[in-house]
Formats: sequence, C-alpha cells, structure tokens
Amino acid sequence: MARLGRAGGARRIHAVAGFVDRAQLHARAGDGGAGAVSFRREAHVDRGGPDGGDGGDGGDVWLVADPNLSSLLGFADHPHRRATDGTHGQGKRRHGSSGEDLVVGVPVGTTVAALDGTVRCDLAAPGERVLVAAGGKGGRGNARFGSNRRRAPSFAEQGEHGEERWYDLELRLVADVALIGFPNVGKSTLISVVSAARPKVAEYPFTTLVPHLGVVRVGTRPGLDDETSFVMADVPGLIEGAAEGRGLGHAFLRHVERARVLCVLLDCSDAAPVPPTRQLEVLDGELTAHLETLATRPRIVVGSKGDVRADGVDTSRCELVVSAVTHEGVAALVARLAVLVQAARDAEAAAPTEPRLHVPAVDEVEVRRVGAGRFEVLGRAAARAVALSDLTDPGAIDEVHRRLARLGVDRALARAGARDGDLVTIGDVELEWAEGLDASAGG
Repeated sequence: MARLGRAGGARRIHAVAGFVDRAQLHARAGDGGAGAVSFRREAHVDRGGPDGGDGGDGGDVWLVADPNLSSLLGFADHPHRRATDGTHGQGKRRHGSSGEDLVVGVPVGTTVAALDGTVRCDLAAPGERVLVAAGGKGGRGNARFGSNRRRAPSFAEQGEHGEERWYDLELRLVADVALIGFPNVGKSTLISVVSAARPKVAEYPFTTLVPHLGVVRVGTRPGLDDETSFVMADVPGLIEGAAEGRGLGHAFLRHVERARVLCVLLDCSDAAPVPPTRQLEVLDGELTAHLETLATRPRIVVGSKGDVRADGVDTSRCELVVSAVTHEGVAALVARLAVLVQAARDAEAAAPTEPRLHVPAVDEVEVRRVGAGRFEVLGRAAARAVALSDLTDPGAIDEVHRRLARLGVDRALARAGARDGDLVTIGDVELEWAEGLDASAGG
C-alpha cells in the first residue's frame, strides 16, 4: 500500500500490481506575464505616447478522458502537473507570448473531486474534458490605459497568478460486463478462459485484490450481425456487508456502477459457503444498497463450478450452469452476454451525446469581515482590479477606484458595514477604505 503526502494530512491510495484507482492531483496553472510600461522614443517624433505591450496569458491545466488509459498509476508518485507561464510584454506594443496549456490524460470513468469531497465532474465518456486550473491573465501594458484625460499613463497591469489546486481522483471502471459473485466463485478462472486476461487464480478467498479487464471476442451468432467484442471486468469478491465496507466492498463496488451488463456467478459446489439462492439474495442486497439503479441493470445469473456441482443443489435461479475448467456452457454464456451488451450499446447509440466540456463558473466577488475594522474582498476579478504596477501613481489609484466601483465592491463593503479608515485586503494589496468612490474617476 502506497501513501501520498500533501498539506493537511496523507491519503491512502490503492496501488497493487500496477493498478491504481485512487490518487491525487496537484494542478498548477501558468502565471500571466506582466504588462510593460514604455513610451515611444524615436527621432523626430514629438511627445511619443505610451507603447507598452500586454503580457501573455498563463497556460491552463485540463484533464481529458483517454480510452487508452486504464489506471491512475501515473499520479501515484508524481501528482504534480504544471502549465507554462506567459511572458512579459515589451515596448513598441510587443505582446508577450501565452503559456501552453497542459492536457493530462486520465482513464475514462475518472471522478474529479475537491479535497472536501465536493465532486467537480465525472469524466464518463471518451474525450470529455475538465479545466482543473485556470491560467492567469496577462497584464495589460500602459498603452491600454491612455485616454484623453490620461495622456501618459506610467503604470501597467501585473500578470495574474495561475490557479493552484489539489484534487482527489477516483476511477470507476467502464466495462461492458462485470463479473459479480462471492470470493472464490470462479470469476478469475472464467475471465482467463474467455479472454487473454491472466489474473491470479487460487483456492482461497480474496485471490483477486484488484479488478482485471479482459477483451472477449465473439464470432457471428444468433442475435448478432457480425463478429463483435466486449470488455469484461473481474470485480473482486463481494461478501455480506460489502456496501457498509466489509471485506473489499467500498473499494470495489464502485467498479460495478458503469457496467452495461452484470454477470452474477453463484457457486454450485459443495464448498460454497451458502446455497446459490442465498448467495443471490446477498448479492442483490449489496448491489441495491450501494446503488439502486443496479437493480434494473441488464444481467444474467449463472451457476459456476458446474463440473463439481453439489448433489441436489438448487439452481432454479440460474439461467445457465457453466464450468470454466471443462468449458461446459462457456460458449453459450459468452453468446448471451454479447447479445445483452449489443442491446445496451444500441440503446446508448439511440441517444448520442457530445463529449462534455467542464468549465467552472466565474468567481463572484465576495466581501468578508475578518476583524474589527478589517475586511477581505475575495474573487479573481477583484484581485485583478488592484494588480497594477505602481499604486503610488495617482492615475493608477483612479483606475483601481473605477474598477472596484464597476465590480460593485464599494457597495458590497458599505453593506458589510465598512467605514472610513477601515482596512480592506484585496489579493496581495491592503487599502484604506473611503466612502463615496466615483465609478468614473480616473477616466
């Protein structure tokens, strides 16, 4: 078991045999470049005006669902991902170049959540993208601040810092068929017979500690138009109480959630801990307790270990009885599964959806009282409003007043009870509050 440290404590991640289904991501977007303060200086040009160029924007960090990935292993020991910074503006209105966006692939089925547990998005389909850290905006050069009232602005805008965030990543496998059953019911043996997957197989519970995926190829059969294939997942054994966390329940029940078809295996041998009918009752109860929609998921109930079937065992709830050892009934099972999978795919195709693009909402400006006579203004727009290069310049101060009034910060502070002389922190800047800011001040 590996551990991953971060500020505020350590989180456990599952890292067994190269498969990782929980990890963390530290996303750091690029900083914006600063705007330039420059004036045109050329021979025979009288009173050349401001010509400082803008800084480039910092690069964003995106996550994209990549069907070629099947594990979060790449984040286990290296959670940090950073985009590049924008460059500074220069004279002669030369703008800085923007930083390159960083696009990071994650497996389809990855859930992205904040560290407080709030789910940001669910990348459930190939190509879906989410912005996890927005790059800082480049600062505007002094050429942008010239006006009839302000002919020679000697200030520019600083580049904005890119966002820096921690996320919890959790993978829920996307498979066509999920094999479900008690420990040691024969799931691993079955998937090794019908696909190229080679899971560990032994005669003791919890042999399977991580899910295994296998691709099953089926030739032309009744109900199928032509040769097809589907992905089968061997989910670790479930026991009574799995939905409450007993055994490996919590860690692996989520891998059943996205399966198109459920294949429920019941142990029909003398070694079964309880009769097949009781096994089915327990499994149904645990699946429904974990996610109610699993009760209506297409499924097939199959008796396992048919070669060592117990005398008088009740298999009335089983649609088929198979033996992965002798291959009895395996071909019929695969054909039935292929038909169910194809029907589920057809239903999905009838309601096609475009890959979603997840972009966070724009931060609202928020005012908080943090002490007697002290207030804090939160929000990227407010922080950007005061990010000028020289706040001792009267023109820069007028520009700050105009921007804050336009954002409604003056009204919000007044509603919060701010009075003349109170200290207001906005980003890295501390200002003294004065009532009656004029939104048109500074031109």
